[in-house]
Amino acid sequence: MSISVKGLTKIYGSQRAVDNIEFELKKGEIVGFLGPNGAGKSTTMKMITGYLPATSGDIRVCGLDIAEKPLEVKKVIGYLPESNPLYYDMYVREYLEFSAGIHQIKNAKARIEEMIELTGLTKEAHKKIGMLSKGYKQRVGLAQAMLHNPEVLILDEPTTGLDPNQIVEIRELITRIGKEKTVLLSTHIMQEVQAMCSRVMIINNGKIVADDSIDKIQQANTAQGVLIVQFEQAIDEQLLKQLANVRSMQSMGNNKWKLFTQKPEELRKEVMQMALNHDINISSMQSEAQSLEDIFRNLTQSAN
Repeated sequence: MSISVKGLTKIYGSQRAVDNIEFELKKGEIVGFLGPNGAGKSTTMKMITGYLPATSGDIRVCGLDIAEKPLEVKKVIGYLPESNPLYYDMYVREYLEFSAGIHQIKNAKARIEEMIELTGLTKEAHKKIGMLSKGYKQRVGLAQAMLHNPEVLILDEPTTGLDPNQIVEIRELITRIGKEKTVLLSTHIMQEVQAMCSRVMIINNGKIVADDSIDKIQQANTAQGVLIVQFEQAIDEQLLKQLANVRSMQSMGNNKWKLFTQKPEELRKEVMQMALNHDINISSMQSEAQSLEDIFRNLTQSAN
């Protein structure tokens, strides 16, 4: 296993930021790590990379115990933290040369030029990092993370600050890299997960609440279906809340509602009866499979 985590816990005072989680990542996997703000994503990543000590638990990267061999673990990990700390007074090539020196990279000059081209920094490589846009600063962080050709990449919000074209380019880059390496990335953008990831882990309140392929997660949540109802007139939200089989709801505007339920057929009957009792006309009503975004919202909201 490229990454093996068992019983991992991080406690701050009375708060369990990460609560006894376990997972394994294999070589060639690109795994999306999802969760609301404060769920424990960044804390978990920092513990795996050795930047934050665990309160308890076992972390192994490429067979190396992070507690026993922290420097060896850092050699096989490329890390792009959420904050992306950079030396703004350094030029792009100067910074990458500095990073190459830390990792004692052989043929550093050729490797630096390869990373500059790979991350699309060629036109900006002559500038100081502080002069770059947020998107290009992010590219410098990615170049640094991949410079020493690590076996494992830990990427915390890797496309933050990128424009749509840059996002596509970085997605393609991560997808190519992921065929040969292990990639754990966090993001709030569901399209990124569906475009890049072979597997998804969802964390909430420090606990893993889902861990599987996107298809299997969606299949497992088919019982928690969605009913899309279009009414001909405005409807009192309280009427919908009184329906026994509505788990949660979302207004879609223009008297259209998305109703989440564990019993779609029973909810359909309830909606019809409610409409009949209150003289409400229904324009359309249809079932729909839950999207990854819907599943994420249900799993994280219901556990709060």
